[in-house]
Formats: sequence, C-alpha cells, structure tokens
Amino acid sequence: MDYFYYKKLEVYQYSKELVTAVYQQLSLFPKEEKFALCDQLRRAVISIPSNIAEGFGRVSSKEKAHFIEIAYGSLMEVSCQLDVAKDLQYLHENSFNKLTQQIEIIARMLSALRFSIIKNGDSSLAKLNNK
Repeated sequence: MDYFYYKKLEVYQYSKELVTAVYQQLSLFPKEEKFALCDQLRRAVISIPSNIAEGFGRVSSKEKAHFIEIAYGSLMEVSCQLDVAKDLQYLHENSFNKLTQQIEIIARMLSALRFSIIKNGDSSLAKLNNK
C-alpha cells in the first residue's frame, strides 16, 4: 500500500505550485503587511495541500470529502485575500491574473475530486493507487 498516494494527485501538485507562486509574490508586499495580509495568505495557501494530504490520511470517504471541502474553503480565502492585495496595489494585474487562473483550475479539480469521493467512495481511490 502506498501511504503517500495523495502526492500522485494533480490537484495536490498544483496546490503546491500555488503555494510557491503566492510566497514569491509575498516577498514583494510592503513590510508593514508581514504580520497582517502576508501572514493570512501564508496560512490559507499552505492549508490547501495540507488538507488534501490530511484528508487522504483518513479512513472514511466522508472524512476525505470533508477535508477536500476545507481545502476548497482555504482556496476561496486565498482568492479573496489576493483580490484585496490587488485592490491595495500590492499585486500587479498580470500576477493577479496568473494566480487567479491557477485558483480556478484548482477549484475545478477539488470539486471533481470531492464529487468522485462521494460518488465512488474508496473504489475511486483504489484506481488512483494502482497508477
């Protein structure tokens, strides 16, 4: 059995890429935001892949789906915070648009994963595990 098969999920990999992209942008924010918006963004963005991993460490499909929902909520939090950062002119329009595209892709993937877990239960995970 592969205990870390969540690492094979594209949504997990894309979520980690989003973490890196957001952290890179945070280095450009004003220093006075270090413990405010930057801190909130760091917590929210790292929560996405963390909750995917935690969900796949759970036994029941219901618990897995619940952690995917939490990851989705964190993703929406990141989206909101980036929108605020753009309004405050901490993010250039181009950077904001790239991050928003990543968020939209991850949102679709999380929704599909949640639906698959609910619909197919652990049988959908067995297929993934055999890849």
